[in-house]
Amino acid sequence: MPGDPTAPDMTTQPRPVYVIGAGPGGLAAAAALRARGVRAVVVEKSDGVGASWRRHYDRLRLHTTRRLSALPGLPMPRRFGRWVSRDDVVRYLEKYAEFHELELVTGVEVTRIEPAGPEGEGEGEGGWILHASGGRELAAAAVVVATGFNHTPALPDWPGRDAYEGRLLHAREYRNPQPYAGQDVLVVGVGNTGAEIAVDLVEGGAARVRLAVRTAPHIMRRSTAGWPAQRSGILVRRLPARLVDRLGALVAKASVPDLSAYGLPRPTTGLYSRVKQGSIPVQDVGLIDAVRGGKVEPVAAVEAFDGAEVVLADGSRIAPDTVIAATGYRRALEELVGHLGVLDERGRPCTQGARSPAQAPGLYFTGFSNPISGMFREMAMDAEKIAKAISRRSGAGAS
Repeated sequence: MPGDPTAPDMTTQPRPVYVIGAGPGGLAAAAALRARGVRAVVVEKSDGVGASWRRHYDRLRLHTTRRLSALPGLPMPRRFGRWVSRDDVVRYLEKYAEFHELELVTGVEVTRIEPAGPEGEGEGEGGWILHASGGRELAAAAVVVATGFNHTPALPDWPGRDAYEGRLLHAREYRNPQPYAGQDVLVVGVGNTGAEIAVDLVEGGAARVRLAVRTAPHIMRRSTAGWPAQRSGILVRRLPARLVDRLGALVAKASVPDLSAYGLPRPTTGLYSRVKQGSIPVQDVGLIDAVRGGKVEPVAAVEAFDGAEVVLADGSRIAPDTVIAATGYRRALEELVGHLGVLDERGRPCTQGARSPAQAPGLYFTGFSNPISGMFREMAMDAEKIAKAISRRSGAGAS
């Protein structure tokens, strides 16, 4: 508890655990470490917690329930409702850092992590050195990297992109539909972000909204008869993919109409097989009705730009006023830890949670997956496991 006079004095620990990133994953890890008597210092390059959440579009809400999205040691207030808004997520993260009295250093960017072990000792066994902005070098007993799943916008290098005569922006720059009222808008990408932005544009008065689709998505109801899709994701997560694929197909046929006639066919790959490949189902927040009502028009994938026109994969050409690319993000970990051999071919950590890479003991990652059971829930679980692993390794706190 904050202000507990019996709490250990962690400021005397010579080398703290450094947590990089003050988003939900980093704050949760720091709080869990503090609860075990391990000093954790959160380093954040922006000027406050939850920086990426502050930049999301206005209407965004968690697609996971409030109860299943709380971080360790502090429930989300009931007044936030079942589906928590972006602004309330930010409020919660601010309160979380205050409630747990977390050590937070803002305005400092960690650019590279190096092992600090003496010659002949395994990498990381002697701790780590963090190279940070302003020429800082920070000595760490262990490091938790929590820089976020949605870190750096990924904008495809479409031919002719730089000479496009219309407006092109990444979804990260989108806030609300007001600037696009009366416009012809093409949204590229039919993940959760693209689907929700398309609906937002329709409701906000865009004259025409088209949705460029390369691979047909799985679409799920966010909640059916009061049962949230997240709970189903939790129940089936450990089951074989082929079984979940069959179950998912049955549920989809019963609850989601066939949109093939509107240009959005049912996927040919199973739901959980797609999740394993990194593609999360789209939670319906109005897309189905918008497509059936002709308000959102699915079109072929974008292949290139040509002057004021966008060339689609089926050979057709359109000339929207604005193109919003909901084309995802990169983790951007290469400069930070790429030299340590801890990333896979897609630039994602080879390990996550309580497991350190064999070649980098004492280095942990959290928040770099997007599971159907809910990202906040998984980060909360990771935080407890990471704190337990680090406290055992250091001999601090409870086992």
